[in-house]
Amino acid sequence: MRIRLCLAALSLVGGATVATVTAPSATAAACSDIDVVAARGTFEPGTLGFIVGDPVFSALQRKLTGRNLSSYRVNYPADLSPTSAAQGNADLVNHVKSQASTCPNQRFVLVGYSQGANVVDNSIGISSAGAVVGSPIVATLPAAVEPKVAAVLLFGNPIRAIGKSVTGTYQSRTIDFCAKGDPICEAGGNDTLAHLGYSADADAAAAFAAGKV
Repeated sequence: MRIRLCLAALSLVGGATVATVTAPSATAAACSDIDVVAARGTFEPGTLGFIVGDPVFSALQRKLTGRNLSSYRVNYPADLSPTSAAQGNADLVNHVKSQASTCPNQRFVLVGYSQGANVVDNSIGISSAGAVVGSPIVATLPAAVEPKVAAVLLFGNPIRAIGKSVTGTYQSRTIDFCAKGDPICEAGGNDTLAHLGYSADADAAAAFAAGKV
């Protein structure tokens, strides 16, 4: 399964034209202090994602003692279909907007791994079109919601392999991990197993987020 995750991502050619996507209805979480919104990688198992989402959420619970945390698994295929990332983009934005309306004091930590990083990139206005498992932007978080996003945690972000990164409004709130040799986020990288090792960065990511909330 671990090898399949990496090979599936590597087999994709980015930049496909994406059809208009209708977001599924968001599922409201309780009005916690912080909602951790996680977009898993291609074919990644686990509740929020075995490699990144689950260990990051656990690390955040340890770091943010005294804070009430909820979590949301972005509802999207996380497969090789050309509209997969776009569906995640639409669902993430729909969920955060819904939560922000229902829970005005709630803040958000956005987590994205591999294809899930493309989902988060698009949602904060950085297009992943042309990247592996990427898509054009179909929805972005509105300006009224932007201050509620405390931190953006990205891992194996495919846009880095095409020379892009998070810039602008969310830059100072973003940490973007790319393991040496990871071919998904490093142009010319040739260590496929590097893409599967981001659990080791969960504590560092949680510490970064803890400093922002």
